[in-house]
Amino acid sequence: MARRNRTARDRSQQATARIESQIERRLPFFDPLDNDAISRLEAQVDWIIQDVGIAFRDDPEALALWRAQPEVRVEEDVVCAPADWIREICRDAPSSFRQLARNPKRSVTIGGQHQVFAPIYGAPFVRDLEKGRRYGDIASFQDLVRLTYMSPALHHGGFVTCEPCDVPVSKRHLDMLLAHMTLSDKPHLGAITEMSRAQDSVDMAEIVFGRETLDQHCVIMGNVNTNSPLLVDKVVTEAVRVYCGRGQGIVVVPFILSGAMGPVSTAASVAQAVAEAMMVCAYAQLVRKGAPFVLGNFLSSMSLKSGAPTFGMPEPVMSNYAIGQLARRLGLPLRCGGSLTASKIEDAQAAYESADSMHSTMLAGAHFVLHAAGWLEGGLCTGFEKLVMDADRLAAYQKVLDKGLDVSDEAFAKDAYGEVGPGGHFLGSAHTMRHYQNAFYEPRLSDSENVESWEEGGAHDMRSRATKRWQQMLKDYEPPAIDPSLKEELESFVSTRKAQLPDAWY
Repeated sequence: MARRNRTARDRSQQATARIESQIERRLPFFDPLDNDAISRLEAQVDWIIQDVGIAFRDDPEALALWRAQPEVRVEEDVVCAPADWIREICRDAPSSFRQLARNPKRSVTIGGQHQVFAPIYGAPFVRDLEKGRRYGDIASFQDLVRLTYMSPALHHGGFVTCEPCDVPVSKRHLDMLLAHMTLSDKPHLGAITEMSRAQDSVDMAEIVFGRETLDQHCVIMGNVNTNSPLLVDKVVTEAVRVYCGRGQGIVVVPFILSGAMGPVSTAASVAQAVAEAMMVCAYAQLVRKGAPFVLGNFLSSMSLKSGAPTFGMPEPVMSNYAIGQLARRLGLPLRCGGSLTASKIEDAQAAYESADSMHSTMLAGAHFVLHAAGWLEGGLCTGFEKLVMDADRLAAYQKVLDKGLDVSDEAFAKDAYGEVGPGGHFLGSAHTMRHYQNAFYEPRLSDSENVESWEEGGAHDMRSRATKRWQQMLKDYEPPAIDPSLKEELESFVSTRKAQLPDAWY
């Protein structure tokens, strides 16, 4: 029988339809810490909140809100508060919430038993096998948005999949938002680097979803880092006021290199991360009670000889497990981990480090995983090959998480034993025929054939296969449907705002 030649639309639809939304986890969480260890960690968190304090700097409005709380002690810009009171306020944040997508089928739940994978965020460089390493540009950014849209195991678009360095800093957030809103229909994040850019993000989201929907649902989030150690700057507090003040979500992630922005001991850095994030969570709830909040942790070890960050090491792996247990006790959605590596290319180091980092993220129960695909060079570079290679493995993780071990009557295949006698084989049995299409996960990029077949096919390694994969995906890409009047309104907003803003390159 001749194989039917599939059209580009067939391939595109197949690529985007296999996984409609996020993971609904059935695998139990991995909780390696006993009650004594958890209690000691929480006592350290409480000590930092009550006795050490967190500085809220360069934002008088944020300090004024803290000073208005009778429970709080503010000395200059350092805020201390009773830990029990902070924990009580943090309970006002929802334990799970829904972020709507332009395509309702792609809306995601963040929290509870759900896990959401999003690509790398913030790299100034891009790399692929043919063009090598270079500064990111708007064309590369748009292609990465397209590839994320076409990757079923990536449920969320993230935001800065690479920095479009050929567009002025003052205006690039507008081009990035327009790309996410028109080239994809998955949920995404918004800008945070200046208050006006955060506001542009919310305003454009309101164009897409309408004021009433924005009033009632989370449709966009900001992702911010505390300035560890123990410092929250105005980028964070202003983003909180814009996003949370409008009822939208905020993801707050202390970025701690143990030994630099936190103590060299992992336990102390974990406790510091939780304390910093909890204080911002409390601030967000004071801005607007019930605003969606995701507690983040990005803890990395480092080379104490050179100061370079290291990834996939045992210490950050353990931090993922610890932060998972602590976040569940707080009742807050969690962001941590990803497919992280210090490697410069998609080599064995990248595979080892990314696998260990991502596997611990999966077991720890992170609800929102930024940097799940495409990360190279400690986050400085987005790899086109790495993006599709990571996405291939994420789909395998998804099967572990949301399928588990089937122990139904059909899974025990008793009829097959009646059909196949001793010494026979099950390959042609009726049970196999019923399930052969989906019995096993089949990675798109791995080559499991014999060496002769591999050599006849050109002896391609994983990197070259990944190049062919992402290039074919871009050839097959077709943009998701969008109302022409909506697209026109978004483009008009971007054009108007760009005309109002001077070019600025820093």
